[in-house]
Order: sequence, then structure tokens, then C-alpha cells
Amino acid sequence: MEDIENPRGDKQVLEDREVTNRKIGAAEKLKPEAITQIQPQKLVLKLRVGEPQTFSLKFKRAEDYPIDLYYLMDLSYSMKDDLENVKSLGTALMLEMEKITSDFRIGFGSFVEKTVMPYISTTPAKLRNPCTGDQNCTSPFSYKNVLSLTSEGNKFNELVGKQHISGNLDSPEGGFDAIMQVAVCGEQIGWRNVTRLLVFSTDAGFHFAGDGKLGGIVLPNDGKCHLENNMYTMSHYYDYPSIAHLVQKLSENNIQTIFAVTEEFQAVYKELKNLIPKSAVGTLSSNSSNVIQLIIDAYNSLSSEVILENSKLPKGVTISYKSFCKNGVNDTQEDGRKCSNISIGDEVKFEINVTANECPKKGQNETIKIKPLGFTEEVEINLQFICECQCQSEGEPNSPACHEGNGTFECGACRCNEGRIGRLCECSTDEVNSEDMDAYCRRENSTEICSNNGECICGQCVCKKRENTNEVYSGKYCECDNFNCDRSNGLICGGNGICKCRVCECFPNFTGSACDCSLDTLPCMASNGQICNGRGTCECGTCNCTDPKFQGATCEMCQTCVGVCAEHKDCVQCRAFDKGEKKETCSQECMHFNMTRVESRDKLPQPGQPDPLSHCKEKDVDDCWFYFTYSVNSNGEASVHVVETPECPSGPDIIPIVAGVVAGIVLIGLALLLIWKLLMIIHDRREFAKFEKEKMNAKWDTGENPIYKSAVTTVVNPKYEGK
Repeated sequence: MEDIENPRGDKQVLEDREVTNRKIGAAEKLKPEAITQIQPQKLVLKLRVGEPQTFSLKFKRAEDYPIDLYYLMDLSYSMKDDLENVKSLGTALMLEMEKITSDFRIGFGSFVEKTVMPYISTTPAKLRNPCTGDQNCTSPFSYKNVLSLTSEGNKFNELVGKQHISGNLDSPEGGFDAIMQVAVCGEQIGWRNVTRLLVFSTDAGFHFAGDGKLGGIVLPNDGKCHLENNMYTMSHYYDYPSIAHLVQKLSENNIQTIFAVTEEFQAVYKELKNLIPKSAVGTLSSNSSNVIQLIIDAYNSLSSEVILENSKLPKGVTISYKSFCKNGVNDTQEDGRKCSNISIGDEVKFEINVTANECPKKGQNETIKIKPLGFTEEVEINLQFICECQCQSEGEPNSPACHEGNGTFECGACRCNEGRIGRLCECSTDEVNSEDMDAYCRRENSTEICSNNGECICGQCVCKKRENTNEVYSGKYCECDNFNCDRSNGLICGGNGICKCRVCECFPNFTGSACDCSLDTLPCMASNGQICNGRGTCECGTCNCTDPKFQGATCEMCQTCVGVCAEHKDCVQCRAFDKGEKKETCSQECMHFNMTRVESRDKLPQPGQPDPLSHCKEKDVDDCWFYFTYSVNSNGEASVHVVETPECPSGPDIIPIVAGVVAGIVLIGLALLLIWKLLMIIHDRREFAKFEKEKMNAKWDTGENPIYKSAVTTVVNPKYEGK
């Protein structure tokens, strides 16, 4: 055993500064590089293949952390009213941001569109003033850095106040060109290694890679800075950047983007937000009057979430994350990379697991970095791989143990010189007759060389390696493996055994081809302490009921049984009270249980005894209730306890019943008469009232008798003219 080497991986922390604890407004004034939000900062992991190394990473949002904010504004004509509100943004935003940080800088840039057709009109007049009518607009441009990052809010107001609106032809704008330049031109913009915010304000869509073909531009964006005198000079030469290209550059430069767009384009920019990590979308009012609150809300949303990302991993190295967030929220896999709802001063932890599944070529060291998205701080991890044993440095070159010195004897085995093969380097690659040697690599009555799981080298099988290092072929002819055994629940040997040469070797208390049969009888134990209630056998931890009438986990249910009480009712009745259907045959059919009489129901056996017990209440032939219990002990002996006095109902009292019936009939009759009388009184009163009303309304006619004729007759002379 002392000659066996078993090197193990380990970890070593090289730099482990504590995260910064301080309060806003405190006397302590730290430079950005002196503030620590992530711990540890540098460590070394020694990795052995297949053996994971785990370390903890702590993140704490520092209070009063410096912020750089660059306001990138669309200056196409539709943003004319917005520009007026942005002119006073500098000092107003400074006042608001003082509540978050004492170290705040702001910058301003603007963009319109590529200065070629068909995005803008290239006629001389339109190049001077792209607006119609008497509107005085500035010449179109692609991107202009108006103000590099500064802590002077008044200077922001002054320079922005001098800006004029411009114009273009099509609806989408060239904002992606501007974002790319803001991201990569760190020196001109003035970015520090602090929180970097880019506010992208527009009321239109965007052009992206491929749209440059319309203007004859086919050269892909190179992702480099091309600012001369703060103007982007290569917009006519390079195409718009793609979304993936922007994501890469924004991530490399730790820039968090806030898209301040109008309601009309919310859906488009929300889809874009899903593609750009650490970005947010806010609804811009029609005249940008709400831009300050929008920035504050978006900043709080961005800074309340931490997402870890790692640099490109070396081949064969995997990494996994487990998060320990606020309020006991833990996650793994992709969700293990992030924590949400983090307030300033909150501390969260991550458990990071790094595993090497294979050694890199030449075994050289590798470096990977882990950092929170949008932050400049990072953890640097130096990976060192354990690929060789120490004894290999003590090997004996040209050792006689390796067939006359044809190899180096190291770690108890031969490492063959070039041109030699075999376990002891006994074969030459030039001299080996593969057909002769293959016979030693075939099992009897088989044509397969090394069971098709390896190569025949110098008459010996060398088994294939699997991608999963835990899976191996073994045996003289590579006929065995530890992963082709029967499975249960998706696990080899059901997780209850070890796969050896394609056969499961089960752990104690398990059996079966896939170790899926448990010998534990506890799941079969009924509440009465009997296995399967005495009605079945326990097989693989499950009751197999011998009587098909019984079902359930412990054979406790019987859908077609009449029940214990109904089954033994007649026998108990005949033995206890000498009556019932089995009175004549009681001595032949009802002697299978022991019977005990008790005085009252309180004296009956109560639940809790070890034997299964049934309490029964049944009626006898005289309609009397009698009570008994039925139990069976572990020896199968039945026992009955019966109350010696049945409860018989007393006979009815005839006189009260007759008197009650007569009284009821009389009362019902009187009630009907009273109701009839009451209805008649109501009817008469209504009729009399109606008569009185009609009498009051009567009108007597005083006209003349129609058959009366007067005795006087008057005649008028028609010729009389009144003279």
C-alpha cells in the first residue's frame, strides 16, 4: 500500500479581501478600485480528473458605489419636443442620484443615421438642413459624443442646450452604431471601473446587421473605436453591428443598458432586452418628461439582480453553480447563477463547483474568470491539472523489465519507446502480424475482437475509454462494464447496488436483477402489527394478497365482503341469546370463536390492543340492538365479547297518540273555519268600499226631457228686411 500514489486535488486562496462595509455620506471616501464587492479575488484549484473542487463566492452590493451614466439620445426630428426636457436633465439627475451615490458622473451623446442614401437625403440642400419648411435643423450625422463623462451637471445642461434636432428619411434609426462606439471608445467617453449605465433614448426602431446593404455597405462592423473629433467617421464604411456583437461588447465593457423608449416600441425593445443580459426597458413619455424617474427605476431593477458569468472554459472542464439568496431561496443549474431582489448592503453567496473530465494536452495550467454581469470586479481562478503521478519522475529508462530495455519502467508499468507496443513493450509495430495476434483477443467461439469494446494490441485487449470517466470497460476481453446492468427508476441497479461485469451486486436488504426488490417488510406492516393483515405475503416491499377479495397496501380493503359484523351477527345472536336464524344449527356452525359476556358497552375491549378488533352494533329478530366485538389474535383464534343485555325499544303509548290525532283534526278544522271567515270579511269590506266610492262619484243629468215639445211656435218672414 505504501507504493500506491493517490494524489488529491485541493484549493488555495491567494487573495481574499473582505467585502466593503460602509454607509452613504460617511466620512470615509474610497476610490472605486478600493471598494470590494466580491470575495475571494484570486485562487488556485488543483484538479484531478473526475474529482470536483468546490469554493464559496460572496457578493455584497456596496453602498455609495460610484456610477457613470451616459445619455445616448436619438436626435431625429420626431424627438424635437424630447430635447427640450433633456436640456435640464444634468442638474436634476445629479440631485436625484445623490440619494444613491456621492460619486456620480454624466455624459451625453446623440445619433441620427448613416449619412448615405436611402437613410438620409444626400442632396446638398438636405445635407445642410434635412427638415422641411422653415425648421432650422442641423446636418445629419451617425453618432456624436457631445459630452464625455463629467461630474458637472451644469456643463451637461449647457452643452445639451446647444444641440439642434436633425432628420432622416426612414423610420428605424442607426442607434446600434452609436451603442457600439459608446461601448468600445472607453477613453473618449471617459468610463471608469465603476457601475456603467447607458441610457438609450428613442421613439423609433433600429437597424441591425444586414440592413447596410440598402446603402451598399457590406463590410461587417469591426467592433473598434472610430471617433475623430468626437464624431463616428466610418458609418458609411462598416455595416450596423449585430445584436450578438453588441451583447459581446457590452458584456466585455461591463455596461448595463437602459432602453428608454415610447409605448409604441415597448414590445420590440422588450424582445431586445431578453437578448442583452443586464438590460432594462422603461416607457418614455411622449416628451421625455418622466426620464429621471425612468432612469432611477431601471437602475434599481438592474442593481437588484446579480448574475454570474464565467469566461470560456478549457476543453474538458465543467462548472456548476448553486446560489444561496435572500430569505432562504436556493437554486441550482442555470438559476444557480443569479440572485434577485438584492438591496444595497445585502450579502449573497454562491457555491461554485469546478470539475476536470480530462487532462489538457501537455497538462499546462489554465486561467478562468468569474464575474457578476455589469460589474468590473472578478474572481481569477488558476486551474492546475494533476495528470501524472509523482513516481513517473522517478522512472527507469530502458529498463530490463520492459522486454530488454524497450521502455521506461515507471509506477509499476512500462511506458514503451516509440515503435514498441504491448504490456511489456514486447512487440514491434513493424513486425506484428495482426491476424496472429487477434486470436489471443477473441473469446472462445466468438469472432468479436475484444468484444468490440477495445483494440487488440500485441495480443492483448486494450479497452476503449468512455467520455464519462466513471464508466469503464474491463475484463481480459473487455467483456465487462459497469454501466450496462438492469436499471430501475432510471438508475443503474436502481441505485441499490453496484454494477459488476453487467450484473448487479445488490446492497444488503435488496435483491432482483436491478436490485429493485426490497427485503424490508416494514411497508407491508399493517396497523395491527401483522404483515399484510395476515391475508397475503410481502414481496419486494409490497403485499401480494393471497385472497383475491382483499386489496390495498396491506390487504386491508374488501370491496365484496359483507363485513365482520354482518358475517358473525347470527352466530353471536344464537350463542348469546339463543335466538336468530342459526338457533337450530348453532352448535354445528357457530363454535369457531370464544365468547365472553360483559355487563355493558363500557366493558367491551377498546381500540389499541395488538389484535385486530371490530366493534359491532346489530339488530336481532325482536328489533333489539345488541353490541359485540370481534377480534383475531396472532394465533388465528377468534374472540367475541358481547353485552349480555340487548337494547330493546319500548312500545308506543296509545292514549297520547289518539288524543293527539283527535286534537290535531279539531284544531285543523277550526283553523280552516277561521281562515274562511277572515277571507269573507276581507272580501265584504272591499265590496262595500267599492260601492261607497262609486256612490260619491255619481253625477245626475239635469237636461230636458227628450220627448217634451213646447206649446209656442215662432215663424219668421223670409222677406222681412227689418225696415
